Amino acid sequence: MSNQTQWINALSTNPSLEKAIEEVVDIINERLTSEPDLGIIFISSAFASDFPRLMPILLDKLTLPCIIGCGGGGIVGMKNDYQPQEVEGNPALSLTVVSLPDVEIIPFHVKASDLPDLDGPQNKWWDMIGVGIEQEPNFILLSDPFSAKINELLEGLDFAYPGAVKVGGLASASTMGVGSGLFYFNGDEEEKMFVSEGTVGVAFTGNITIESIVAQGCRSIGGIYQVTKGEKNIILEMTDNQGQTDTPLNLLRNVINELNSEDQELAQYSLFLGIARDEFKLELKHGDFLMRNLVGVDPKYGAIAVGDRIRAGQRIRFHLRDAKAAADDLETLLTNYCNEKSDEDSTVGALIFSCLGRGEGLYGKPNFDSQLFLDYVNDISISGFFCNGEIGPVAGGTFLHGYTSVFGIFSQE
Repeated sequence: MSNQTQWINALSTNPSLEKAIEEVVDIINERLTSEPDLGIIFISSAFASDFPRLMPILLDKLTLPCIIGCGGGGIVGMKNDYQPQEVEGNPALSLTVVSLPDVEIIPFHVKASDLPDLDGPQNKWWDMIGVGIEQEPNFILLSDPFSAKINELLEGLDFAYPGAVKVGGLASASTMGVGSGLFYFNGDEEEKMFVSEGTVGVAFTGNITIESIVAQGCRSIGGIYQVTKGEKNIILEMTDNQGQTDTPLNLLRNVINELNSEDQELAQYSLFLGIARDEFKLELKHGDFLMRNLVGVDPKYGAIAVGDRIRAGQRIRFHLRDAKAAADDLETLLTNYCNEKSDEDSTVGALIFSCLGRGEGLYGKPNFDSQLFLDYVNDISISGFFCNGEIGPVAGGTFLHGYTSVFGIFSQE
C-alpha cells in the first residue's frame, strides 16, 4: 500500500448488523490504498442490542490499528462521493477510515474515576492521556452522557492543553431506555471493546490541524447587559448600556415587548441567554457568546435562573433560536471560515456532532447542516452523529453545548 493521505467514509442503512458491516467494509476495501491509521465508527441506537457484537465482527473483516466510536440517535455519512446523508431514527452504520502520514494518533479511554484533581499539576493530565503538551495535540472526544463527568474533563483538558482544539459529543439514543454505548480499540487483540462508561478519544499530533465551527443557531435580541448581582446560576440584578440597573426579569420583559408578534411567540419556548466569554473584548459580535438555557424565573424577586454558573461582571445578551436563525448562523460561520482559510492547508475530512434537536425536526427537511457544510467545504467526506450534547470551543474555552452543530475540520499542509 502507498503512503498517502486518505479519509474515506462508508455508510450502510441495512437493518442487519452483519450485512451493514459487510457493506461498509467492502466500500472501504475498494477505495483504501494506504495503510489505515484510525477507524471512526458511528452506529444507530436501533442496533443497541447488537452493540457488544460490533467490534469483534468488524475487526474480523477489516484490520485497523485503533478505533473509536459511539451509538447515536441519528447517524451521518456519505450517500455517495458528493452527497451526505443524515439517517434519523432508522438503522445506520457509518465507518470512516483514515490514513494520515506524518501524524501520530494516540487513542485513550478514561473513566470519571481516572480524572486528576483540577487543583493538581498539568502533568497528571498528560500522563492520563499519554500525550505531552510539547506535542501540541488536538482531540476527538466521545463520551457517555451519564458517567463521564464531562465538564470536569473539558476543564481539565483545557488546563492541561491550552489552545488545543477539542471536538466531539455525548453518545445518544433515539428512544428513552435504549443504551447509547461507546466503542474503543487500541490495538490489543484481547480488548475488542464495547465500553459503557467514561470517554473514548484520540489525540492527534504532527502534520494535522483541526479547526472547529460551532454553530449555536441563535440570533440576538435586545442589547447587552452586565450582571451586577448573581449567585451560583441565578442572576439577581443587571445593568443596561445606559447604566440603568433593574431586575433581569424586568429587563427581559422590556426586550420582549419590543419584538414583533412572531418573535414574542417564539420567546415563549425558544429563549436563550448568551454569556460573553471574553471579559476584555470591547466590541462583542456574532460567535462571542456561549448559549445557555434559561431554566426558570422568580417573579417575586425578578430573578432568572440559567443553565450555567453566573458571576457579577459578566456580560449577557438574550437570544432566540429557530430554523432560520440556525441556518443563517451556520451559513455566516461557513462564509467566515472559507474567507479565512489558508491556501497552504489541504482539507482532508470532517466530522459533525449535531444535537438531536436539530436535523429534520428543526429544518423540516433532511441533511440540512451536513449538506450546507459540503456546499462550502467541497470534495471531502463528512461523518458524525446526533448527540446528547456537543463538545466544541467558544472564545478559547471548550464547552458542552446543546442545540448546536459542531464541525471538526481536518487539514494537512
